[in-house]
Amino acid sequence: MVNRLDALDAAFLHVEEPTLPMHVGSVMVFQPPKEGFDYDRFISVIGDRIAGHTRYRQRIRSVPARLDNPVWVDDVHFDLTYHVRRSGLPSPGSRADLEDFVARIMARPLDRDRPLWEAYFVEGLEGGRFAVVTKAHQAMVDGIHAVDLAHLIVDPDAVPVDERAGEPHPEPSDLRLVTDAVLGSVLNPARAIATVRTGLSDVGQTGRQLVDGAGRIVSTLARVGTKPAPSSPLNAPVGAARRYVMVETDLEDYRAVRARLTRGRYVEDVTVNDVILATITGALRAWMQTRGLPVTGTSKIRAMIPVSIVDGSGDQLTDAAMTACFIDLPIGENTPSMRLHQISFAMRQQIESAAAEGVSAGSLASISGFAPPTLHSLGARVASAMSRRLSNLVITNVPGPQQTLSVEGSRLCESYPVMPLGREQGLAIGLTSYDGKVYFGLNGDRESLADLGLLAQCIEDALTELRTAPRARSGS
Repeated sequence: MVNRLDALDAAFLHVEEPTLPMHVGSVMVFQPPKEGFDYDRFISVIGDRIAGHTRYRQRIRSVPARLDNPVWVDDVHFDLTYHVRRSGLPSPGSRADLEDFVARIMARPLDRDRPLWEAYFVEGLEGGRFAVVTKAHQAMVDGIHAVDLAHLIVDPDAVPVDERAGEPHPEPSDLRLVTDAVLGSVLNPARAIATVRTGLSDVGQTGRQLVDGAGRIVSTLARVGTKPAPSSPLNAPVGAARRYVMVETDLEDYRAVRARLTRGRYVEDVTVNDVILATITGALRAWMQTRGLPVTGTSKIRAMIPVSIVDGSGDQLTDAAMTACFIDLPIGENTPSMRLHQISFAMRQQIESAAAEGVSAGSLASISGFAPPTLHSLGARVASAMSRRLSNLVITNVPGPQQTLSVEGSRLCESYPVMPLGREQGLAIGLTSYDGKVYFGLNGDRESLADLGLLAQCIEDALTELRTAPRARSGS
């Protein structure tokens, strides 16, 4: 049976542009064991990890005349060494050197003629460490047929293998693809019409298909997004080059802020996630002020925040179980504690709105094992399915395990997501909490976000500002 891309996955391919690659990445920093850990050992690990996951050995093939959506076919010439690459930094490689490497790698589109993923083994980091940088296309990682590669690398036992994985099957002939497409058009005329429209390269229609195909993703939480997002320096044409900055903070600091600044009847409703969003809000406020941009009492920046709408107790969390929150970050508010409470109230309103519709909404967290990379990918799919006019930036925040993980004796020290940029959205922020830390990955357009490093510093300063802010009045 032909394994055909659904409307949403096909739309991810059609709307991709050379300057806007639609892949999600991760940066993991490891401390090797005393006996060392080299590229040959790493490529062996990758080979073992993907052996039971067919999608990592499949490529996309178009149907002749675009009579139907493309199909997944086994890559009979699959070459693991093409996808798993060895790189090095001038020793001792600094954090800035690694950030520059990630920015260059993530700006490059994936090869459509091969399986849509890559992994880089990066040697030469200071302290004898090495990094693993991964990237996978949004059309690939859906939480059912494929989870993110970083998820497989760190915690393969948590992901069920595909029992059908084995020797590759020969590719179907053009005649077979055309026959299946014709049969499909008879059984599903509506899909055939949509496919023809896509074949005519109607970009606007393809975008509408993407939103329609994501209908199962978008819930009533998106109602506040019916109004266009406010104007923002974050929204400008996006070029082909990127900047990437990593920020490491302590999870305990956010917990301490929550304990200090939350008082009154809604104390239990203020979450660590709210504190993180308040930190980003303070950072954006300070960053705009350093640029000399006007920040008034009513100034806001709208963030699209993917959240799960299930309790996470199942083995699989797919984009069918995701939705979007739109939060107006109050950058015009002077008082840090007030910004926190305004954000908490806004999040609570949306969660309660979902509950009124019979949806159980929670944080963007949890399938079994080291799920953050997969969840960031699913969050990116939700973001890409929404109109870019509705938000100024996307923020994904995924809690990870709070115990140390390792791969073949190499300890995972840091883990940063790399979220893709959208059209005229020059910044995307991904966060992962792991082993007592909160790791920010800031991905920005190289030209319009030339001062991305300054924004990173503002995040650290904003957290300090919250830690030292006066407590809220009792009973507020």
